[in-house]
Amino acid sequence: MPHQDDHVERVLRLALAIAEKEGGDRKVIEIAAKLHDVCRNEENHALKGAEKARKILKNEGYGDEFTEKVCHCIESHSFSGKTRPKSLEAKILSDADKLDAMGAVGIARAFMYSGETMRDIESTLRHFEEKLFRLKDLLYTETARKIAFERHKFMKDFYRRIKEELEMKDVTESDGIG
Repeated sequence: MPHQDDHVERVLRLALAIAEKEGGDRKVIEIAAKLHDVCRNEENHALKGAEKARKILKNEGYGDEFTEKVCHCIESHSFSGKTRPKSLEAKILSDADKLDAMGAVGIARAFMYSGETMRDIESTLRHFEEKLFRLKDLLYTETARKIAFERHKFMKDFYRRIKEELEMKDVTESDGIG
């Protein structure tokens, strides 16, 4: 699943950029970002991902304290999960994951997923209403909120435009000059 690898790489870069401004243990953030979607295609992927990461990290020789910090980040990163991030590192991972679902990349991801699952445009736009537009209000760090501002605005502008085109307002309100 190549775009999944792209997602992990973008989340890693976002998380490290946020950590640059906000602080936190960069090694915890890096490992958590790399493993955060290790069980992506499973139900309760964040909790199952933390379980799998715990085994991976133990096999790699990481200590219990470090492992638990990473696993808390993973188990609390998900939009739909019930576990809320408590540590700064977990908040940073959560924010980075949400930021990757926003803006131009978020729009592209939404429509890529829709193409893979045969979801129509109207259903995709409902996904914007039900999830993507809510993400900016769920961010923890000031740095992420600053990044989200423009990404959210871009999504809203895109959404307005596609709705206009679907309703043919751009055709019916046009004077034909142009």
